[in-house]
This record gives sequence, C-alpha cells and structure tokens, in this order.
Amino acid sequence: MQICYNNYVKIIATAFENAEPELVLKTVFGYDTFRPLQKDIISNVLCGRDTLAVMPTGGGKSLCYQLPALILKGLTVVVSPLISLMQDQVSSLKTAGIHSVFLNSTLTWDEYCAAVNEIKSGEVKILYVSPEGLATSKIRELLCNPELKISCITIDEAHCVSQWGHDFRPDYLEIKTIRHLLPKTVMLALTATATEHVRHDICENLGMKKPAVFISSFNRENIFLEVLPKRRPLELVINFIQKHKDESGIIYCNSRKQVDELAQTLGQKGYSILPYHAGLSDEVRAKNQELFIKDEIQIIAATIAFGMGINKPNVRYVINYDLPKSIEEYYQEIGRAGRDGLPSNALLLYSPADIHKIRWFFEESSSPEKDEILLQGMINYATSRTCRRKALLAYFSEKFTPDKASTCCCDICNAGEIPLQDVTIPAQKLLCCIIRTNQRFGAGYVTDVLLGSKAQRIVDNGHTEISTWGIGREYQKQDWLELTELLTENGLIMKTGEYNVLEITPLGKRFLASREELKLPMRISEHVRLSKNGTAVSRAASKIIPEKPASNDSKADNILTNLRAWRKRKADDLNIAPYMIFGDKTLLDLAAKKPKNRGDLLNVYGIGRGKAEEFGRSILQIIEES
Repeated sequence: MQICYNNYVKIIATAFENAEPELVLKTVFGYDTFRPLQKDIISNVLCGRDTLAVMPTGGGKSLCYQLPALILKGLTVVVSPLISLMQDQVSSLKTAGIHSVFLNSTLTWDEYCAAVNEIKSGEVKILYVSPEGLATSKIRELLCNPELKISCITIDEAHCVSQWGHDFRPDYLEIKTIRHLLPKTVMLALTATATEHVRHDICENLGMKKPAVFISSFNRENIFLEVLPKRRPLELVINFIQKHKDESGIIYCNSRKQVDELAQTLGQKGYSILPYHAGLSDEVRAKNQELFIKDEIQIIAATIAFGMGINKPNVRYVINYDLPKSIEEYYQEIGRAGRDGLPSNALLLYSPADIHKIRWFFEESSSPEKDEILLQGMINYATSRTCRRKALLAYFSEKFTPDKASTCCCDICNAGEIPLQDVTIPAQKLLCCIIRTNQRFGAGYVTDVLLGSKAQRIVDNGHTEISTWGIGREYQKQDWLELTELLTENGLIMKTGEYNVLEITPLGKRFLASREELKLPMRISEHVRLSKNGTAVSRAASKIIPEKPASNDSKADNILTNLRAWRKRKADDLNIAPYMIFGDKTLLDLAAKKPKNRGDLLNVYGIGRGKAEEFGRSILQIIEES
C-alpha cells in the first residue's frame, strides 16, 4: 500500500530533534495528554535506557517509539513480524507527515534501492524490517554503516521471542545478535501480552541491559466479555451479528475449512463477509484484508493468521467460533476490537469438543506439557462462574474488583447474582452415573448416558443397560455440564488425566452416603436461552456511553454523516483505509465541537498540525455547510 508523499505535508527529519515530548505530541499527533505509562516509557527511551513495555492492544504502544524517533537524532529501526503491519504503520505515519519506509519482499529492486538511498540521506526517521530481514547481510551492512546513526531498535510483538509466548518465532532469537553490532543503541521491546515468564524471556533473549519494565493494566474496559455454550453455533453467530448491523467484526476459527464454510454460508445469507487464511493466495489474502480495512466489507472470517498487522480502530466485535489454544492468543484476538476506545464486544463459543481437537495437535508439538498448561488456562476462563474480566486479568497477575455501581463488564456480572438451587437429586444422579461407568469417562460421555443417548460407543460399552442410563432427561446437556463444573469447583468431583476423566472424591462419596441437601448457584435452561438471544450483550452495551454529541443535536448528526462520506471518498482517492485519515473518535469530537477555524481544529482529538493543514479546509467547509 504505497502512498505518494506529495499528498501530505512532510515533516523535515530534524524539525523536532531535542524538542519536548509534549510539543511533539500535540503538534504532530494532535493529542493533548499522554495515555497511562506512555510518557514514562518515552522518557526512558530518550534517556538511552533499555525498556520493556507491556501494554494492551489499543493502549498506544506505537507512540512510544514514533514520538522518540522524531526527537532523537538518527534512525529508529522497528522489527515487525508482518508485512501488512509495516505497510499499515508506514501509511498512517505518512498521513501525519512522518517520513518512514519499510524494507521487505513486496518492494521491487528499484523501490528497495530508492528506500535505502532515502535512509542514507538522513530523510527517514523510522525504518520497518522483519526479523528475517534484519538477519540478512544487506540490511546489517546498511545499519552498521558508520555514516548512519541508529538511535533506537524497537521490537514490536516482543512476546514472539519467548517459547512461552502464544506466537513464538525462532527468527526473533536472532535479534540479539544485532545488539552486539550496535551496543550503544537503546532497545525498546513492546508487547500486549506477557506473563512474568514471558517478560523474563524477552529481556534475556533480546540481550537487554538492565531494562526498565513497565506493565500497564490489561483491562480493556470498553470490551464486553461473553461466553456461550457452542450449540447451534451458526444460529448464535447470525443472531449476534444482526445486533451489530453495519459494524465491522472478525470471526476467528481454528481451521481453514471452518473459515471457508462459515464465510460461504454467511455470504449466501447476504452478509458482507470474506475469508482470510494461509490456504488462500497472497494476492487474495491481501485484497480481502484491504477491503476489510477500507470498510468495503464488514466481516472477516479468519484463522489466527489474521489480525496482528491490523490497526483498524473501528472493529466493534470479535467472535471466537472455536476455543483459542491459550489466554494469550485469546487476549490478542479480542484486542482487535475497540481500539478506538468505544464500546465493543467479544463473544466466545465454548464446547468441550474443541478441547479434544486442540489436544490432537499436541502430538506433533515439541513441548506438549507447556501447551497443556496454556490450554488449561483457557479452559478455566471459558468455564469460569465468576466475573470473566476478573478471571482474565488474574491470568496476567492483575487484580480486578468488579464495581456493582459501574457498567457491567461481562455476561456473568450482567446477569447478577446466581440464586442457589437445590441440586441434591441431580448431583446424586451425576455422581452415581460416574460410578456406574467405572469412573473412566469425561463429562460429555457421562452426560450422554444420563440423557439416554444410543450412540454406538455407549451401546458397545453396555451403558444403555445400567441403571443411570436416561435418568437425567429433566436437564439439557449444557445444564449437566454446568453441574459437573459446579461439583468440581466444590470438591465433589475431580478431573484426571489428559482427557479430564471424572472421578468421585472422598467428599463426593460422603455426600452420596449422607444424602444431605446440596444447594449450589446454578442457572439452568432458561439462562441458556436468555444468553442465546443476545439480551445480555445488548443490555451491557446500552450502558456504555461513547464520546458523542448530544442526542438532540441535529446539526452534529449532519456533520457526522457528511464527514464519514468525505472520509471514505478521500480514503478511496488516496488508496488508504478511512481510519488512517481520522478515526471515529475524531469525527465524533468534530461533530460535538464544531470548530470554526484552523486553531479550533488543533483542539480536536487526533488532529495534529500536519492533518489540520492537509484536511482542515475541507473539514471546516463540511461543518459550516452541514
């Protein structure tokens, strides 16, 4: 996605060297204040101290190297894992007048040479390369040129350097060697997900020198978290996206086949959707991604190969059609939603069957024990009966206390306190069925026996003849699975082995012998039906009020409509995504403040001097005429 510089006001490379960060923040980027930790991180980089920053997706990581790049003398090198991410960042920087380039395989030889000449001339402030590219001799010779000053090496998606990270890449381990060639250059490592183990690996494997470590909150409070049992999943997805009509969304699947089937089925039903996975040609993948970024289509069905390079701020929802393999992977995927800070939703469809599919791949893994630990973290989250945000943040060692007076943050909190139910008889049935099947099976099998299934496996095992076969038809399957989780949490059942075989604990045996009453917080079928129709999501979303003009401001509505139409036309003319011109937050702020002159424009969120000069006349005219 190449852009001609003539369309933009270009900042001279030395214009802001040694300037105050606040001046650059306002003048170039159009922001009045730093986000949490940004200034501290930037200050450390400017002082030449190696720094590791763990910040959530949408938390402003890019600014932590982009702003120092303008202040420091010389070139900032950014190691980025995806070509699409490089292209996206360079396009966005150019709209702000910042001269940046990338060196990768998409360039022709002439384009590559031209970019290298610009770098050598001192015009370029930020260079993007891949870890594979950084290892090549031609790029190393360029960076080690004595006439070229390298001020900072930034490692984006730094969790890729750790085998405990969700997307480990061996090429990242080679980055440490470039540090030996440029020992005086400051290093900045950035990631959105890093447990303590991963943070240690990052600092060690990159050769960082006594780094300052900053860990921002992992709480993306604008994202509503929800988990639904994966029954009739296509119906669940359709119901969900109908409630997000005309909004951008991503549906993640674990297989190419599932992506293709889902995209085809939803496309035939009239939804604006395209697939994205490694089985498509490079050309098709790039085209589908571009159409999504430019708002030409609304939905992408994708494998986990999609997303790291997407900086699209107005993705309003992410659906995990299949269970992710780890909390880190899940957090990265839902982090694609709501980067602009406006209300967004994350829906996970959970089925125990997905667990077996994931474990099947462990046989080919070099570290199945590690994979199992990561998967268990994901299972614990999906089956949690307490606040999902609390469970999610606890994985990253962050404490969270739900505030009942504030907006609901997940489906569990939104539903309120779960009433105690008398589950004495159902619990007795479940425990007896586990015993009658010789404590050799998991929850799904035991539940099928209780429901009277005549599946071939159950028939072959002779379990259609035992006393507990078919005695549980008063509950639906999801109810039995929920009761299983409750009894496990309360110590009456334990899960053992690779396949989570159910066994009765001594406490469970005492319960059966005593026939005491048992009350547990359980919702049965009604709760499941309520969740499926989406009311939990809609109620929660309605309580989250985004930045926008007053509801009775008809002029603001007209301004917003006209600005969006103008933004789309301008983006099409420049062959870039609409959000690269202005994000939705900026349009809302423009409609609310209704600036009358260039000075007023600089008081609008996200408008710096470059964009005010480039687009100001058009914006002011639209506001005046609306």
